[in-house]
Amino acid sequence: MSTVAPKPTTDESYRDTISTIDAEGKRVWLYPKKPSGKLFNARKWVSYGLLTLLFAGPWLRINDLPVLMLNVVERKFIIFGQIFWPQDFFILLLGFMAFILFIILFTVVYGRVFCGWVCPQTIFMEMVFRRVEYFFEGDAPQQKALDKADWTWNKIGRKTGKHAVFVLISFLIANTFLAYIIGSDALVEIVTDSPLQHLGGLSSMVIFTGLFYAVFARFREQVCTIACPYGRLQGVMLDKNTITVAYDYGRGEPREKLRKNQERTAGDCIDCKQCVQVCPTGIDIRNGAQQMECINCTACIDVCNSIMDLINKPQGLIRYDSEAHIEAGTPFKVTARIKAYTGVLIALLLIMAGLLLTRSNVEATVLRTPGQLYQKTERGTVTNLYNISVINKTNAAMPIELRVLEPANGTVKLVGQNGLKLPAQGKADGVFFAELPKTALTKTSNHIRIGVYSGGKLITEEKTKFLAPAQ
Repeated sequence: MSTVAPKPTTDESYRDTISTIDAEGKRVWLYPKKPSGKLFNARKWVSYGLLTLLFAGPWLRINDLPVLMLNVVERKFIIFGQIFWPQDFFILLLGFMAFILFIILFTVVYGRVFCGWVCPQTIFMEMVFRRVEYFFEGDAPQQKALDKADWTWNKIGRKTGKHAVFVLISFLIANTFLAYIIGSDALVEIVTDSPLQHLGGLSSMVIFTGLFYAVFARFREQVCTIACPYGRLQGVMLDKNTITVAYDYGRGEPREKLRKNQERTAGDCIDCKQCVQVCPTGIDIRNGAQQMECINCTACIDVCNSIMDLINKPQGLIRYDSEAHIEAGTPFKVTARIKAYTGVLIALLLIMAGLLLTRSNVEATVLRTPGQLYQKTERGTVTNLYNISVINKTNAAMPIELRVLEPANGTVKLVGQNGLKLPAQGKADGVFFAELPKTALTKTSNHIRIGVYSGGKLITEEKTKFLAPAQ
């Protein structure tokens, strides 16, 4: 267990720069060592599961619809097999607001766990592209030596093989992301047809492939330290009670190299710098918690634990903890704050699930035809002319009929057609007369309800106004 110790005075000039850019503004290329350990193994299984879902997602179906498709061009979004049209914008807006609030609350409590365990950039970089790099070029020392070596057939072969696989993986990623936008069926059509028939789609593939290759072959950790807004915003979302990957300076300081046959009076940190060498963003976690570049990947935890095992010291010199616990020297515990925030996060998820499950699969818009007044009939009734637009959010076509629900003795007559048929994922428009007896009309502007039926079942309804002569 840690003992209470004042935070050591350190030079915090490291916060003024980032480790991947030198004083002249030039790129410092990182060679992180290959990580290993319990947390890394857990991250591998999480990553492989998420990668499986990502690549399988465009081909999975729920009710014959993709699990996820975000077709911005046609303004059609499919989430968990449910179609969302512009009419569902309020649900998407609420969902987006709930998502932003979820990110803020989650980060305040759990820090950048998302970055280290779930973020696609981290998963692809650390679990895919860097694995390929280790395969072709070896661990960090071998990579450094290879880059400094003269160009030989061995070096050319290794570099060519690595980048060829990089391009292939980037092509697969580009096709997958394109499938999430246009749908897997459209992607198959682009791939199987003549390229001249789909120049737009082919151009998108090339652009996306080049973009992903550039990110993972060259830009790499700069995405997290320079481009990602989440990394920049963490400084205003994290506090001393946030769970982060932290160095226990109370236990580790002062640092001192391990010497044989000499009584040790310093802290547990032997200044081996393994935590720095394994870091994919090049930081020194011992400088302090909540560094902007830290993505909470836990590589430093694993390597530090292995060093502690070698020198017969307890693990946890670097661990998941809060700055407040480190400063007080107390063990981590689940506080009321964590419980409360987690409860709010669960409530947000339930609200979003409720919005998705209770939304109507068919939506109708009924409007009085502009410029048309009421009409009296010889039967002593009054009619109003309406335009109706019905949107089908399902993947099944259905015949529909219209009825006046309120007042109960009203009737509907379509203009120029025998009936309406609602196509799958489509829209049906029509014009109809609503006819009501004068006895049902108590004022000049009355409210009526129009029901939309399919197979004798009410699938949606809409309220509108009905004009009548003065009584």
